[in-house]
Amino acid sequence: MKMIAVPAGDVTLSDRRTSRSWRVDVGAFEIAATPVTQGEYAEMTGEWPGATRGARLPVEGVSWWDAITFCNTMSEQAGLAATYRVVDDDVTWDTRADGYRLPTEAEWERACRAGTTGPRHGPLDEIAWYRQNSDGAPHEVGGKQPNAWGLHDTLGNVWEWCWDLYDAEVYGTYRVLRGGGWFDEHWSCRASARRRSHPTYRIDDVGFRVARG
Repeated sequence: MKMIAVPAGDVTLSDRRTSRSWRVDVGAFEIAATPVTQGEYAEMTGEWPGATRGARLPVEGVSWWDAITFCNTMSEQAGLAATYRVVDDDVTWDTRADGYRLPTEAEWERACRAGTTGPRHGPLDEIAWYRQNSDGAPHEVGGKQPNAWGLHDTLGNVWEWCWDLYDAEVYGTYRVLRGGGWFDEHWSCRASARRRSHPTYRIDDVGFRVARG
């Protein structure tokens, strides 16, 4: 799995629902160049979830909890310290661990933007699979142009789980999704677009990519 180094910097997040914006300082980290594929997921877990089949297709139909478990499994198989400590329905992030994890929402947006400030890092049809060009299905990762830092499919193809709670006071344990998917209209495939889902839900346009550091 190719990892991309993202330099430290800052990003301004925004939420259209609440008309709120907030600035976040982001430390240096690494993030996968593509979403986790079905083949990579099967190699780690022995499972082929979701409604489609193809080793290079992005894994979908995975919950946030599935993604957390995958990250710990990948860490253990690589000889790294597992990032997440899970006790019953509670999970904590050991920030000292060197293993794989989900990106934070701020990390995800900084990696997606790759230094740009507009809604997208390029023309949508050239960088993303979405409703107007996907033929109603996900596509193999890496088939569209990457951003300036070498990341593919940050927009379109599948939404991606992030570590963060969406809004604990209103939505409880719901977690953040980013990036838009193969069935979404163009307005959902923007660097700032946010979506939420319950961490146990498995949806056919939701996957994830891993980070470290």
